[in-house]
Amino acid sequence: MGIVRVSLPLVGSVMDLDRIRNTSIIAHIDHGKSTLADRMLELTGAVDVRDMRAQYLDSMDLERERGITIKLQSVTLRWADHVINLIDTPGHVDFGYEVSRSLAACESVILVVDAAQGIEAQTLANCYLAMEHDLEIVAALNKIDLPAAEPDRCAAEIEQVLGIPADEILRISAKTGEGVSELLDAVVSHTPPPVGDVDAPLQALIFDSHFDQYRGVVSSIRVMNGVITTKTRLRFMQAATVHEPDEIGIHTPDNVAVERLGPGETGYLIAGIKDVGEARSGETVTDDRHPAAEVLSGYAEPKPMVFSGLYPIDGDEFTDLREALEKLRLNDASFTYEPETSGALGFGFRCGFLGLLHMEIVRERLEREFGLSLISTAPSVEYHITRTDNTEVAVSNPADLPPAGEIASIAEPLLDVHVLTPTAYTGTVMDLCQSRRGVMAKMEYLSPERVEIQYQLPLAEVVLDFFDQLKSRTQGYASLDYEPAGYAVGDLVRVDVLLHGETVDAFSTIVHRDRSYNYGRSMARKLKELIPRQQFEVPIQAAIGGRIIARETVRAFRKDVTEKLYGGDITRKNKLLKKQKEGKKRMKSIGRVDIPQEAFISALQLDD
Repeated sequence: MGIVRVSLPLVGSVMDLDRIRNTSIIAHIDHGKSTLADRMLELTGAVDVRDMRAQYLDSMDLERERGITIKLQSVTLRWADHVINLIDTPGHVDFGYEVSRSLAACESVILVVDAAQGIEAQTLANCYLAMEHDLEIVAALNKIDLPAAEPDRCAAEIEQVLGIPADEILRISAKTGEGVSELLDAVVSHTPPPVGDVDAPLQALIFDSHFDQYRGVVSSIRVMNGVITTKTRLRFMQAATVHEPDEIGIHTPDNVAVERLGPGETGYLIAGIKDVGEARSGETVTDDRHPAAEVLSGYAEPKPMVFSGLYPIDGDEFTDLREALEKLRLNDASFTYEPETSGALGFGFRCGFLGLLHMEIVRERLEREFGLSLISTAPSVEYHITRTDNTEVAVSNPADLPPAGEIASIAEPLLDVHVLTPTAYTGTVMDLCQSRRGVMAKMEYLSPERVEIQYQLPLAEVVLDFFDQLKSRTQGYASLDYEPAGYAVGDLVRVDVLLHGETVDAFSTIVHRDRSYNYGRSMARKLKELIPRQQFEVPIQAAIGGRIIARETVRAFRKDVTEKLYGGDITRKNKLLKKQKEGKKRMKSIGRVDIPQEAFISALQLDD
């Protein structure tokens, strides 16, 4: 593989706009975005072959272990007398907000499609997102080196579904490097140069930020108009704060400091900011002495969709958990948290996430990076409650639901779900969606072998194991994309779990009335296996309001108090048994049920 090295006057001068290209790689998960970025780094000479490693731009250990991109990464490449500012984006639906942020800093996208699998759900979602931003699309079929690759069929499918001519779709292998240089040439020729005025007041858009413990907030910026230098006194327009820049530079992919960045250029900014909230994505940076008249159109704040309680197994670690959440939020501003108290689990935090994978990633980072041991409660969604006095309240914790007599209606969030699947699994997918209270919206055949099915489903039905069920029922061939579709009133109830007559709030959940009996019965059975026997009988009950819908009983230990008897009549034996019975009654009235932590962890696992 030949390496092209081109020297350009990047440091200390403003670049000619005609020689800049801003693009990002978008694709469905596992279609080869990060591998393609690796080949581009090699081919352009940005990284020496000896220093090269797989997933070079993925900086987190978790990204490497799971083989997924979680955070977008930007890099400046030199190719054919041009500078290409490339952004590698995540593919998973939970991190779609990262993709939408990167597109605002680009004029084109590289749409990567697996030549063996064809168009998937996120392929469509990301492509439509690029079309909404009016970006040029450079399409490429990846993995043509695979024995199962069918590039001609996939190219015809892309032409039919997305309208991109099949003869314009490039054939590449990110693994071997075949066709990657032609792809870079296509990016240069198809991507329009950025538009900007070097003499206008400074307008720069922050499209990503992360926290460095030594240097503070490091922001990725795209300059739209004007010039930013190390001597520019900067005003962050939405945050209404003023900062002096410590360093500006470009990712090559190593950070290289420069004296200035001009219109169309992408780089990073360090200004000694200690709170990432002052440099949020979508923030407009301008010159404090000669400010811009208006802010750039930024981004909508990512809205949490899934909520879960996080509690330390050791109550003494509550302060450590709070500090860990504060630090983690500096690197991931898309999750929310607020303190909450549980009678069963003690002090913890109610956290909001963008999806189940996001929740797993945050919890794993807390345990790994901060050495915490955590219990997470079952995921729930945010319900809108209308009280009988016509006031409305949002509830994300089932324990906060008002009494049944005060509730006029409960509205639950809905999703528009898009499933792409081989036609052989159409019935299986429809059966799964129908069983989750889904309403079909549309079914469209993309080709004789592939079909797109659209359903409207309650978020609560999708959030637990819908994706796993979809993959297992379709042998991994189906793909899923979804977007919020508002709220709808449903027949929903709160199911409480009572141990020895006391409600354990950690096990409470809101479910559809049709599912309440099955949930209550399965939870009671599960807890019966998990709770050890006590000195007294422990009833486990599931209840809706004051009505018990399921019950199991953990039997008491029975000590043989008549063991020492060696004779005499039956009255002596009865006397000892009566004494034992009275002792158990007394314990029963004052005894608390001993629930081990393992019972909480097992009962709250997602597999049920």
